[in-house]
Amino acid sequence: MTSSSADNAPRRSRAPLAITAAIIAGLVILFFIFAGLYTDVLWFDQLGFVNVLTTQWIAGTVLFLIGFVTMAVPVWVSIQLAYRLRPVYAKLNAQLDRYQQVIEPLRRLAMYGIPALLGLFAGVAAATRWQTVLMWLNRTETGRVDPQFNFDISFYLMDLPFYQAVLAFASAVVLISALVSVATSYLYGSIRVSGREVLISKAARVQIAITAALYLLLQAVSIWFDQYSTLTNNNALITGAGYTDVNATIPGRAILAGIAAVVALLFILTAIIGRWRLPVIGTALLIVSSLLIGSLYPWVVERFQVEPSAKALEAEYIERNIDLTRDAYGVADIEEIPYNAKTTAEPGALRADAATTANIRILDPALVSDSFGQLEQFRQYYQFPDNLDVDRYVIDGTSQDTVVAVRDLNIDGLNTGNTWVNSKTVYTHGYGVVAAYGNQRSVDGQPVFLESGIPTSGALGDFEPRIYFGESSPEYSIVGAEKGVDPIELDYPSGAEGAGQTYTTFSGDGGPKLDNAFKKLIYALKFQSEQIFLAASVNDKSEILYDRDPVTRVQKVAPYLTLDSDAYPSVVDGRVKWIVDGYTTSASYPYSTPVSLSEAIADTQTPAQPYALDSINYMRNSVKATVDAYSGEVTLYAWDDKEPLLQTWQKIFPSTLKPMSEMSGDLMSHVRYPADLFKVQRSILGQYHVTDPGSFYSKDDAWISPNDPDSPATNPTLQPPYYLTMQVPGSDKPSFSLYSTFQPEATGASSRNVLYGYLAVDADAGSADGVRADGYGQLRLLNLPKDGTVPGPGQVQNVFNADPTVSTELNLLRQGSSTVLNGNLLTLPVGGGLLYVQPVYVKSTGETSYPLLQKVLVAFGDQIAFEDTLNGALDVLFGGDSGATAGDTAVPDQGATDAAAGGTTGGSTGGTTGSTDVPTGSTGNEATDAQLKSLLAVAKIALADKATALAAGNFADYGTADAKLAETIASMLALLGE
Repeated sequence: MTSSSADNAPRRSRAPLAITAAIIAGLVILFFIFAGLYTDVLWFDQLGFVNVLTTQWIAGTVLFLIGFVTMAVPVWVSIQLAYRLRPVYAKLNAQLDRYQQVIEPLRRLAMYGIPALLGLFAGVAAATRWQTVLMWLNRTETGRVDPQFNFDISFYLMDLPFYQAVLAFASAVVLISALVSVATSYLYGSIRVSGREVLISKAARVQIAITAALYLLLQAVSIWFDQYSTLTNNNALITGAGYTDVNATIPGRAILAGIAAVVALLFILTAIIGRWRLPVIGTALLIVSSLLIGSLYPWVVERFQVEPSAKALEAEYIERNIDLTRDAYGVADIEEIPYNAKTTAEPGALRADAATTANIRILDPALVSDSFGQLEQFRQYYQFPDNLDVDRYVIDGTSQDTVVAVRDLNIDGLNTGNTWVNSKTVYTHGYGVVAAYGNQRSVDGQPVFLESGIPTSGALGDFEPRIYFGESSPEYSIVGAEKGVDPIELDYPSGAEGAGQTYTTFSGDGGPKLDNAFKKLIYALKFQSEQIFLAASVNDKSEILYDRDPVTRVQKVAPYLTLDSDAYPSVVDGRVKWIVDGYTTSASYPYSTPVSLSEAIADTQTPAQPYALDSINYMRNSVKATVDAYSGEVTLYAWDDKEPLLQTWQKIFPSTLKPMSEMSGDLMSHVRYPADLFKVQRSILGQYHVTDPGSFYSKDDAWISPNDPDSPATNPTLQPPYYLTMQVPGSDKPSFSLYSTFQPEATGASSRNVLYGYLAVDADAGSADGVRADGYGQLRLLNLPKDGTVPGPGQVQNVFNADPTVSTELNLLRQGSSTVLNGNLLTLPVGGGLLYVQPVYVKSTGETSYPLLQKVLVAFGDQIAFEDTLNGALDVLFGGDSGATAGDTAVPDQGATDAAAGGTTGGSTGGTTGSTDVPTGSTGNEATDAQLKSLLAVAKIALADKATALAAGNFADYGTADAKLAETIASMLALLGE
């Protein structure tokens, strides 16, 4: 055997191994892809929305194939024609000869590979536009036409985006085909450069000329459609076609489209007669025309005709912008009410607003999460969200605003116990709803719960308390077991002081079943955990729960919706259900001004959200969705079945939405007007409350939403809107409402923190089965006097902070280990003016501390009061008798209340109280008595801290609290002259 034969033998033996390894690797990759797709099918099928997935897949696959073919075939044909029609005896230069020698061995691969690769990219790009294509195929007319071209507005929402996408794709295909044909023709001699002369063969000339003609025809159509795009373009003044657009830009684009079509015909003529002069001249004319007609002429009209008389010439188009913007955001029917707000607090002023006063919420959902945690968490593996939700329940026949949260699971709290078995099969769910009265507090400042405890009990009746699907649920859990098997899922701690444990087994239909080895294998691959396949606790009755966040579940089954940033839990028909608001949005509504959705909803409580479509100019709350916290069942209700975008999506995904008529009365009673939509509307109404074109042009009455007065000055955030039950002027009864305020738009030294407007919306959908209350969604704008007499939130907060008595008491509360927290500053249109209410919380610095409501600040005009209770503060503010009572009348309005600012542990329902020999006499001096009152409250807090530290054996904290107590008593003695 020769040495070469010996060398070739190992190579031949290695070749099958390499091929086998490549095949195995390819099969493994394909199996992983299949596993991902199959688990998607199982997930959607279990929820009953598999048609949503298959529709997307079918649409994406068809569009991929169309995109692939429409790109690959023209490119392949262009290369083939250029190659086959090349001159056989062309004399090439040495450089091209070398290129051919390099490329020739790969020519066949390149001729098929390049079109295939380009087709692959084009197919992927086309598949991503499945929503645009399906909307065009299933379009629904709106019944309203635009004021310029008299097209139904659906043309801009659904037709124009499709046409523009098709034209852009076709233009790219033709342009790439032209480039590859030119490159091939040059490489094989059909195009030669000889000095200054370019020689083109007849075949290449015909191919290039026809391709250029096709490209220019597409550009002619594209320029023609650009006329309609002017109705959604932004200019310096408005969104939409203004005077210059209507009289210069739109006619100019029609002319340019005609010129482009003529030049395309000249290229076809060149393909026939072989002369390039005419199309070259035509192309130059097109370029010059685009500069003169498309740019220079509109600039001249704008500069010399419009700008000197803009207010008059643009009035018609400003009016269009105002009308269609208000329509696009659903504010066209807003009820504007003049409100000559009083600024003088008179005795009995709240008598006519007794119902509103009784429902004023003093519990701040953004501050009491720690209170809920310390009082109702019970175990480290439970948690509450940072910001709680506001809902309402009928208690003893009266609608009651409540602050609510679910006791969700916190796997991180297991610490060293966070094993696979524990985190995936034992700790599988949270437990219970905790709800507190919004208008009440206990004597020591704790929330007053109407639903609490484990097992849960209270005023909400019997309901399924287990939370398998929540906002912080684990990535996945494996639940369920065969009959007769002892349950292993921890249900809740029980027994004396929570020492025992109660176990349960999930009995719902919440996730795909792991009823065979193959399903266990694919889920083991999906979650990269062999335990799913090997664990003995995973049996044929097991189900795997994942994608458990309610917003995630709704987004997957309704990919066409933009979802509200806040899903909130409610007890509905004996179940805990998450309610999620869904919006249909667009950026193509003619003459409507766009807003950044993420910026519009951002405020102190809501960070900016990552939205796929962030810049929008149309928004409707078209869907209400629910997610069952036990079973994970998703139900979509068509809240606005007349909305054209939703009607279109119902055609695309039939039978996925239920009509509103199927919503129970219990569910209707917890549906509310969504905050994100309201924030977008207030953002728009800052400018578009003005309906007079002249005033709009002058911007002499532009408003903005005020910053949260408690946000840092270096990074201010907008004040959130708040849910309250109140009777807004113009309505005939109190209703669960959402409100915000406006102040004049100004910056720097010219800014004024006074109120110009008060915006409220009726957020109560009623309680009848499937019937929306008549008033729901009615926007009311109170127009306040423009003389600047009504203080804004920032000004009121400054008055609170600067008042000597208030400042003294707050400073005393801040001493030592305590922190004073300002609650939400509420604004209510009562007593003929605007009443401000702000709860004040005190929190110690211990690890188990939590805020306790100790004081309430109120203001009316330039008058303020600062008392232990809202009821007492209102009486003081309104001359000794407000004429109405607040919800905290059960709390004694005195400083000697038991104030335990955080000295209790989870599960306790009250603070530690104590007594000490502290002087409590009156000095006869009101200011001194007020200081004594505050010092006494501080002493009580110190006592509570001492008791807690002693019980915990924490002598460092005990010493700190004891020193605080001694210091406080010394201060009190000094005030008394002792």
